[in-house]
Amino acid sequence: MKNKVRFYRSVNFKIAFSFILILLISIEIIGAYFIRGLEKETINTFTKDMNQRVAYLATTLGSTMAEDNENEAEMIQRLLENNTASDIEEMWVVDDKGIVLATNDVAQKDSIVGKKNEYSDIDDFSIKQYVALDDNNKRVYINVQPIQSPTGDSAVIGALYVKSDIEQKYTEISNTAIIFFTASLIAGMISMVVALLVARSITKPIEEMRKQAIRIAQGDYSDKVEVHGHDELSQLAETFNKLSDRIEDAQDTMEAERNRLDSVLTHMTDGVIATDRRGKVITINEMALSLLDVTNETAIGSSILTLLDLEEEYTLRKLLEAQEELQLDRSKSDRDEDRMILRADFAMIRRESGFISGLVVVLHDVTEQEKTAEERRQFVSNVSHELRTPLTSVRSYLEALDEGAWQEKEIAPQFINVTLGETDRMIRMINDLLNLSRMDSGNQQLDLEFVNFNELVDYVLDRFDMMVTNQDKKYQIIRDFTERDLWVEVDTDKIMQVIDNIMNNAIKYSPDGGKITVHLVETHNNVVLSVKDQGLGIPKKDLDKVFERFYRVDKARAREQGGTGLGLAISKEVIKAHKGSIWVESIEGRGSTFYISLPYEPYEEDWWE
Repeated sequence: MKNKVRFYRSVNFKIAFSFILILLISIEIIGAYFIRGLEKETINTFTKDMNQRVAYLATTLGSTMAEDNENEAEMIQRLLENNTASDIEEMWVVDDKGIVLATNDVAQKDSIVGKKNEYSDIDDFSIKQYVALDDNNKRVYINVQPIQSPTGDSAVIGALYVKSDIEQKYTEISNTAIIFFTASLIAGMISMVVALLVARSITKPIEEMRKQAIRIAQGDYSDKVEVHGHDELSQLAETFNKLSDRIEDAQDTMEAERNRLDSVLTHMTDGVIATDRRGKVITINEMALSLLDVTNETAIGSSILTLLDLEEEYTLRKLLEAQEELQLDRSKSDRDEDRMILRADFAMIRRESGFISGLVVVLHDVTEQEKTAEERRQFVSNVSHELRTPLTSVRSYLEALDEGAWQEKEIAPQFINVTLGETDRMIRMINDLLNLSRMDSGNQQLDLEFVNFNELVDYVLDRFDMMVTNQDKKYQIIRDFTERDLWVEVDTDKIMQVIDNIMNNAIKYSPDGGKITVHLVETHNNVVLSVKDQGLGIPKKDLDKVFERFYRVDKARAREQGGTGLGLAISKEVIKAHKGSIWVESIEGRGSTFYISLPYEPYEEDWWE
C-alpha cells in the first residue's frame, strides 16, 4: 500500500482550490469591471454636476456684475459664500482686468481681493475643466468659467475660478472597492469551506472505492462500498460492488481451475514444462523435476534450451518452427540402472490472434521402451545368428553329401551325425524360444502341487551322479541340505528344468575333478537353493547380463558344447512365474554360485494328517 496522499495533492484540495480559484477570478473580473464603471460614473456625475453649478454661478455673477451697483463687491462676495459647499475648496471671481473681486476663502480675503490675479489658468478667460494635484498631492477639479455680460453682446466681463475636492469621490470609490474585495475574501473563505465539504462528499465514495480496490487486490472481498444517495457516484459504487462480486467469483473459479491444473500436473506420469515467449520456464511439474534431476528454484526462469541441453543443436526459433519429437539421452553412465531416455514433444501456446505466447514441453520416460526395443533388435539379431550358424553347417554337410560324399562309408555317417546334431540343436532352440514366447505372453500355465523340495532336488542330483560314469569329465556333487523336510508349492517339471539348466552349466564350466556344492536351506519366508562350482567364474561386468537371452560369457566354448544361450533366461522366467528370484555371485577364476529363492510357508506335520 502506498503512503498517505498529502492534503495539497489530494482530490479534495484540487477540487476546492479549482473552485475557489475560478470563483476569485470571476469575482475579480466582475469587481474590476464594476469598480471601473463605478469610478467612471461617479467622476462623470461629479464633474457634470460641478460644471452645471459653476456655469449657473457664472451666469448669476454676470448679471450682478453688469448692474452698476455700489455694493457690487459685497454682492459678489455674498454669492460666493452662499454657493460654497463642502466639496468646493476655493472660488475666485476676477474682472476683465485680472483683478480679484471676491473669494470664498475668508482667511485669504484681505490679502487677495483687489489684487492682480496670479493664476495663469484665468489669464485668457477661456473655459477650462480638468483634474489636477494640489500642494498636498490631492486630486482637485479645476473649473474656469468666463463671466459674460447679459446684455447680448456676449462680452467677457470676468472669470469664475472654482477648485473643488474630487479626491473624496476617489476615496469613496476606493472604500467601495475595499468593501467589495473584503466581501469577496469572506465569500471566498466561506466558499472554500463549502467547496471542501462538497469535494469531501464527492471524494469520500471514491476513497472508499479505492480502499475496496486495494482489499480486492489483496484478495479480500468481504467488505462492500457503502452507497450514499442516488447520484452517479452511488451508481458507480453499486457497479463497483457488483464488479467485486464478479471478480470474487472469477477468482474462485480461477483458483479452482488452478488447483485442478496443479493437481493434474502433480499427478501426471509425464513431465510438463511451460515457457514464456522468450523460452524462459514459468511452470514445471514434479515429474519433470524428477526426470531432469533439477530443483524448482533452478528450473524456473532458466532457458528451456539450457534445461534440456539443446543449446548446441537448436535455437528457440528453430525449436518453435520445427516442433518435432526429440529423444533426450539423460543417462548418467552406460549401466542399465543409470540409463534414462526421454521423449520430448513440443507444442506452441497461441492466442486467438495467432500470437505465440509460449511453449509447452511434455516429457515421456521411454527408457524401458527403448530398452525393450533394443532387446528386441538384439534378440532378432541373436536368433538370426544362432539359427544361421547350424543351418550353414547343415547346408555344408548336405552339399558335401550331395556331391558324392554319401558314397564314402567312413565319411557319410559322420556327416549325417553332425547334420542330425545341428538339427536337434535348432529344434531345442526353437522349443526354448516357444517356451519363452508363451511365458512372455502369459499363456504358460503352472501345474502347481505341494512337493517335498528336499526329495525333488535330491532326485535331480541323483541323475547327474549317474551321468558321471558316462562322461570324460569327472566331478563330485556335494549335498548340504537342511534336515527338515521342506514342502513347497511348485510346478515340478519346470523347477526340475531350472535345476537341470544350472547343474548343466556348473558341470560344463567346472574343471575336471571339480566339486559342485548344492546347498538347500530355509529362511522365515523362503527356500533357498544354491549351486556352487569351481569353474572359471564370471567377469563382474557380465554378472547382470547372464540371464539375458542368447548371452554367453564365452560364446565359442558355449557353442562347442551345444548350448542355445536360452537356458538361464528360461530359468529366470520360470522362477519369476513362481514369484521367486534367481541370481548369481561369482569371483573370476574361483567359480560361481547360482541362487534360487522360492516362497515358503512352514506347516506342522499334523496339518497333513
